[in-house]
Amino acid sequence: MTSKPRLQIKTIHPYQPGLPIDYITKRYGIAAEAVVKLASNENPFGPSPKALQAIQQMATSAHRYPDQYDLLHQLAVLHNLAPGRLVLGNGSNDVLDLVARAYLGPGDEAISAQYSFIVYQLATQAIGARNSIVPARQYGHDLSAMLQAVTSATKVIWIANPNNPTGTFLPYAQVEDFLTQLPPEIIVVLDEAYYDYLTPKNRVDTVKWLDVFQNLILVRTFSKIYGLAGLRIGYGMTSPEIGDYLNRVRQPFNVSTIGLVAAQAALSDKDFVTKSYQANLDGKAQIMAGLKRLAIDYLPAYGNFITFKVASAQLIYEKLLCHGVIVRPLDGYGMEQWLRVTVGLPVENDQFLTTLKNILEKL
Repeated sequence: MTSKPRLQIKTIHPYQPGLPIDYITKRYGIAAEAVVKLASNENPFGPSPKALQAIQQMATSAHRYPDQYDLLHQLAVLHNLAPGRLVLGNGSNDVLDLVARAYLGPGDEAISAQYSFIVYQLATQAIGARNSIVPARQYGHDLSAMLQAVTSATKVIWIANPNNPTGTFLPYAQVEDFLTQLPPEIIVVLDEAYYDYLTPKNRVDTVKWLDVFQNLILVRTFSKIYGLAGLRIGYGMTSPEIGDYLNRVRQPFNVSTIGLVAAQAALSDKDFVTKSYQANLDGKAQIMAGLKRLAIDYLPAYGNFITFKVASAQLIYEKLLCHGVIVRPLDGYGMEQWLRVTVGLPVENDQFLTTLKNILEKL
């Protein structure tokens, strides 16, 4: 008999990604070009032209081990930080895992909000620590309750802003106030995967907070507005001390060469980022207007997706699949009456709304 895994591992429910297009084409016999995938919060434009060019040029060097130097220094200049205060990850999920590995262990506790990113729970549980889930306030973080939940065992607090999967947003003044009240020995991870979709009036340069709050880790990604989800590259920014510890537990070559050069090129393609940002604003308005016409409730949307409420959500989800529209059910988050739709291209948004309307009319 083989050795048994730790109990915490046995009770983990693996992360379930959104269904791929190939699955729908094979199961329902729908042509790939007729399927719209609006389940995983991906950029509908794909990678930027500059990133694609960089990928093609670097393909012949795939036999070389990756070197993070150039991207680290590019990010350091962009954010006015020393390179040692940054850590790269195989997607931002990897950075979250590094935090858990560096700062959590058996007997320790982390805190996250109800309806927040499920990877917080997975990363905490996998390391043998306990994740305390604080009830949400209007489907978002209740910072006052999270502060009250702190115990002597608390080592890490996870905060997503904007939040996934609900799309809610905490005004940064509230986050800053929370940080000032928290014991400085507790690590706070501020997950800003959707930061680039915030409007200017909602943005704050949180990087400047790093010199004030030595326990803060900011996490960002190239998977969303930069369109590099398939290349798995994200990064964390923090104090020199925390940066040193995270890099100690990081795998030596955790980001691929192609991912590194694509990220460098994507950072320089400001026109693509502007185009993606504006298309997302327009697409959110298009979808929200359509949901209003259908008398469907939805949550405030600050990222590149909208979470909406329908009766018989699982049934509607499956009927959407039958018609080639992939959205995301949220029953895994305890939101059985809710679905999440990514903002796509105008024609994709329209296909989703038209299909949803036809389904509801036949129920």
